[in-house]
Amino acid sequence: MSNNVIGEHSRVTLHFSLLLDDGTEVDSTFEGDPATFLVGDGSLLPGFERALFGLKAGDEAEIEIPPEQGFGQRNPSNIQKVRRDHFSPDIELEPGLVISFDNGSGELPGVVREVGEEEVTVDFNHPLAGQTLNFHVKIIEVASVQ
Repeated sequence: MSNNVIGEHSRVTLHFSLLLDDGTEVDSTFEGDPATFLVGDGSLLPGFERALFGLKAGDEAEIEIPPEQGFGQRNPSNIQKVRRDHFSPDIELEPGLVISFDNGSGELPGVVREVGEEEVTVDFNHPLAGQTLNFHVKIIEVASVQ
């Protein structure tokens, strides 16, 4: 087992579970293959990566990421009302439905919150915005890449 610690130039293999404050498990790799990433490659939240710094293979940790270091706070202006006739008549609109919208520079997912006669309320906030993220991690391997 290597004594490399996680830092700026690390390739990390780990198991993790992500739970919300209410105990809901959002994701976990413990029942399957571990995740591997390069520090700084953009695949993980920067606040989560920084919290891993100093850990080494064999370490386990509990990491709490507040919304400001995660997906941010919920933004009320990201909740929009869209005229119902802007949706294809083939789509059965219901609360919780995720729909992809073209925002001119790519696709933007939105979650239908309310369906009215004339308008549909769509929430464009990230589903984990405003949530504290609670990670349990077990570091499997740390390699230095330079």
